[in-house]
Amino acid sequence: MARWRRDPLHAKLARQGKLALERGTTEPPRPPWDKAGIHGLARARRWDAVVTVSAHDMPGDDLAFVALGDGTLLVDGDAPVDDVTPLAEAVQQVLDGAYRAEAVRRTTELWAVAARSIDVVQLPPGTPGDAITISVRRDERTTIVDGAEWLASFPMLEALAGERGLYDYVLEAHRLQGDAWEVQISPL
Repeated sequence: MARWRRDPLHAKLARQGKLALERGTTEPPRPPWDKAGIHGLARARRWDAVVTVSAHDMPGDDLAFVALGDGTLLVDGDAPVDDVTPLAEAVQQVLDGAYRAEAVRRTTELWAVAARSIDVVQLPPGTPGDAITISVRRDERTTIVDGAEWLASFPMLEALAGERGLYDYVLEAHRLQGDAWEVQISPL
């Protein structure tokens, strides 16, 4: 008795499409299959801490603030610092150091607060501008201060990248208040 061996579907479709199937070869993944979320690659975490706080007297429905390592609170917008103090105290129970936070009212009394740790450095008095971007790739260095190219260097900022062992990087610094700057360094 003869047994029929049925070809697998992929072989049948390849034959109909006049494609050759090669055994033992594997292709590297092609976009978007090698991207985060498609095959289980973890996405970068956006928040380091998320807390809920009961604060019924707070005005508004959302606000953002920065807490410096010394406890100083800087509020984005018109909200008084005293209004965000209960939110900041709740975050400080789970997160040490400086952080940037966003708060959203969930009910009449309940607020959700999400916070992300940030690096804050003190730059010398008289540092120009409010936003500095330094891009270093091999021997090329570009410095931009408030959107305009800048010829001078910022050795203190460049030393931060060197401490982390980075040679090719983009460093972004934003003035928070006075001489306090938020710094983010991304390797290239």
